[in-house]
Amino acid sequence: MSVRQRLVQLVGSLQDPQKVARFQRLCGVEAPVSRTATAAADPREDEKAEAPLAGESRRRERQLGASGGPPPPESDRNQCPAKPGGGGGAPNGVRNGRATELGPASQRRAGVLRRNSLTGEEGQLAHVSNMPLYYLFCFGTELGNELFYILFFPFWIWNLDALVGRRLVVIWVLAMYLGQCTKDIIRWPRPASPPVVKLEVFYNSEYSMPSTHAMSGTAIPISMILLTYGRWQYPLIYGLILIPCWCSLVCLSRIYMGMHSILDVIAGFVYTILILAIFYPFVDLIDNFNQTHKYAPLIIIGLHLALGIFSFTLDTWSTSRGDTAEILGSGAGIACGSHFTYKMGLILDPPLDILPLPRHPISVTLFGKAILRILLGMLFVLVVRDIMKRITIPLACKIFNIPCDDVRKARQHMEVELPYRYLTYGMVGFSITFFVPYVFFFIGIS
Repeated sequence: MSVRQRLVQLVGSLQDPQKVARFQRLCGVEAPVSRTATAAADPREDEKAEAPLAGESRRRERQLGASGGPPPPESDRNQCPAKPGGGGGAPNGVRNGRATELGPASQRRAGVLRRNSLTGEEGQLAHVSNMPLYYLFCFGTELGNELFYILFFPFWIWNLDALVGRRLVVIWVLAMYLGQCTKDIIRWPRPASPPVVKLEVFYNSEYSMPSTHAMSGTAIPISMILLTYGRWQYPLIYGLILIPCWCSLVCLSRIYMGMHSILDVIAGFVYTILILAIFYPFVDLIDNFNQTHKYAPLIIIGLHLALGIFSFTLDTWSTSRGDTAEILGSGAGIACGSHFTYKMGLILDPPLDILPLPRHPISVTLFGKAILRILLGMLFVLVVRDIMKRITIPLACKIFNIPCDDVRKARQHMEVELPYRYLTYGMVGFSITFFVPYVFFFIGIS
């Protein structure tokens, strides 16, 4: 057997959904017994169970087509196609199972973490016999979701080190953007279900390779240590413990949730290491340019828009388009905000001659100010996000003549979802690095 044949065999083995299902069973996750037995005995029964859902999807598609709008993300045109010869799994974006029985009384039932906000898609109920592992991997998967990002990056910028926070955002935007674009170029579907149990379907209408959760879970802890070691005084062993713990938790959580194959998370990890090796030396240059160049805001906005337009041409519409717009908008807003913050002197980085920075003892006053900044800052950010959402969605609907009575259906149109995500999260990012620090400066808690 040649080296190429062995490599192909290894890739096929690592992409096998049976390995994902085996890992889930090892961790105490199983599909309802009645559904598993029925699917094994007669695969046509599984198709019958999905038939009402497919009919409902086609009816929605005909309704939208009659009104002149594009088909929804869960329609056949927009589904990520199943891998040729993939062995009976549903295409990407299709609801993958319905539970019918509770199973043994000694087991707990766990539902899907979040439904897909655009398609309304819901996942399977599963029998979970190891609840501590379930909650651990739920936490791990949240380390790559919006809630974590909207808390993590502001906390760094407002309370710890604004320079590190800004540069973490630069690396995060770069890694996530390249990951999303690579997904739409390779176009591999999610692991087939059955045999995999889909505990999460929030990103199910996106492609699978590489895992952007794995990329984020690799890029953030490694970059955090690279940016802080030598700048802050702490033992390096802390970072060497944090990196593998954070990375492995996020990567394993995606296999546990049934959203990625082993190959997806390995590729995401390796891809991120390559990205960091190439682009990390330029992060300092990019951050300094964002802050000091006279025309930085115009260049930042133009560059991020150009990147967004390019990525939107790679594939048909899916929820990944909105995620990409959100990532680019956040990055542009934070970069532009840091420019004006620097010009006004609201947040000044410590001079290089005092590095490394000592660890300040945690006092009641320091802790209280940190909590106050987080509470006030997040309240301001959430208000800004809500206001922008209320403005951008109706405005986009009016411009493109799309009915906005049902916001969820309106957001299934690319013309609505993309401006909403880009403008809303651009303003959120700008608030994080400019408006909120200005408020802190004004009330004396900066």
